[in-house]
Amino acid sequence: MSDLQTLSPQQQQMKQKVFEHYMRVLSQRLHSLKQVQADLKESSSNETKSTAGDKHETALAMLQIEQANLGAQLQDVQEKKAALEKINPLLTSPVIAPGSLVKTDKGYLFISIALGKATINGHAVIALSPQSPLGQKLLGLHVGDAAEINHNEYVIEGIE
Repeated sequence: MSDLQTLSPQQQQMKQKVFEHYMRVLSQRLHSLKQVQADLKESSSNETKSTAGDKHETALAMLQIEQANLGAQLQDVQEKKAALEKINPLLTSPVIAPGSLVKTDKGYLFISIALGKATINGHAVIALSPQSPLGQKLLGLHVGDAAEINHNEYVIEGIE
């Protein structure tokens, strides 16, 4: 028998909203980056038609650098989205694990990928990686346990 449990409808609603929020954030970033990529390709094709010597070569080199940087950003967002898609927001565990939405005395922590802070249903939520220093300290803890990092103590009030 597995330790995984199904959440109550109220818990599902909060965890689902958190999950959907961060999926939307990643989808929007992906869309924006793809739009910038399309714009750069258009600029690049316009630049290759120019024959302005050194100025042309410099502009083309700058576009290539921007395209390389953009490619790295696109790959990063795609990897984060793939990692987030592996989480089933309908499952929970009695201990903190990747995919857990942890209610602490300082707000909610979504153990998933590093995506920063958001306000969802009036609650502060921070999406953090299980590999982060705080994420590592939280993994395996139960309700009532506490984790301390940088002189801040996080008391676990609930795990969804």
